[in-house]
Parts: sequence; structure tokens; C-alpha cells
Amino acid sequence: MDSPIEKSSSRLEVRGLSGSVFRDVSLSLAAGECVALTGPSGSGKSVLLRAIVDLDPNAGEVLLDGESRAGFTPSAWRRALALVPAEPAWWAERVVEHFSHGAEPWEVARCSSGERQRLALLRSLALAPRVLLLDEPTANLDADSRGRVETLVDKFRGEGGAVLWVTHDPEQALRVAGRRLELAKGGLSPADVETEGQAWA
Repeated sequence: MDSPIEKSSSRLEVRGLSGSVFRDVSLSLAAGECVALTGPSGSGKSVLLRAIVDLDPNAGEVLLDGESRAGFTPSAWRRALALVPAEPAWWAERVVEHFSHGAEPWEVARCSSGERQRLALLRSLALAPRVLLLDEPTANLDADSRGRVETLVDKFRGEGGAVLWVTHDPEQALRVAGRRLELAKGGLSPADVETEGQAWA
């Protein structure tokens, strides 16, 4: 079993990041924190996640535990920051071929959408990342599958991992995150939400 993530080694900082549909975005994630990222469809939430992990063109600075991503190889950066896209890619026919050990020999094509989403998350967690970037990981899932995904992410966060979670579900944002940010009109700002006396900022 992987050892717990060191809480001091999961702080993500984004400084003045600009991409094709957003500009001058800055945010930080502390070890053990989950931040929900919301915003209208097409506002660039997915593009922002891809820019942070350096898959889309961008300008700005991104640091992990004070170390610039320029100091990482691309593969090491994408292991440390695991992006789970809304529609995960599967490059082999069987689930087991995507894991080093302990996976079932199911055919990917025969898995339900909920199973594929959970497996994609488990595939990323198996790399022992320090940060999870989640792009609508529970979209179109039933309540049971959604709850399983939220439990997996909460366990990761409880071990010191940092999470940036894109969601369109305001109730989910309240369940999983301690803060909520909104991306709209090319800029990022705190979401104006309060619940049970707690301000989201």
C-alpha cells in the first residue's frame, strides 16, 4: 500500500496564468484542501485544468510545494498533478492493461459510464499524485456511483492531497469543497455563496 501523502508536499500555487479563454488566473490549494471550480458552460474550466497540467498552451507560473513546474519533466509533472477528464481516455481493451496490478480483466467497452469514471479516478490515484484536478468526475452518474467517487476523493484529501474539482452541481460543491471559485468572462473570482454560517471565498 502506498504511504500517506505528506501534507507539506501538496501545495499548489497558480500565478497569473493566461490561456486561450482566460487571463491572469491566480489560485492556491493547500494540502488537504478541496476547492470547487464552477462557472457557466464554455467559460474555460476544462481548459484551465489542462493549462495547469501543461497540456494546453498557457503563460504564467504554476508551482508545487514552491517548485516551479519548469523544474519537472512533463511526465513527472503529470504524475504529481493527476488530471481526470470528463471523458477519460482508454488506450487498451481491458481494464487490467491500465493498471500495474490488482485490476479486473474486464473489457472497458462493457463497463458502465459510472464504472469507467471510478476506474479512471482509481487509475490516477494509483500513481500516488499530490494534486487531483477533477473535471466533472460524477457527471451523469447515479447517486450511488457519485457517492463512491466523492468518498474516494475525500480519502485522498484526508491523506493530505489537494483537490481542484470542476462541478456544475451547487449541492455537490457544498458537500465536497471548503471553498468555491467561479470562472466567468475570462477571470476567476470567489463564488458568492454562504451556507450554514460558512462563507465560501
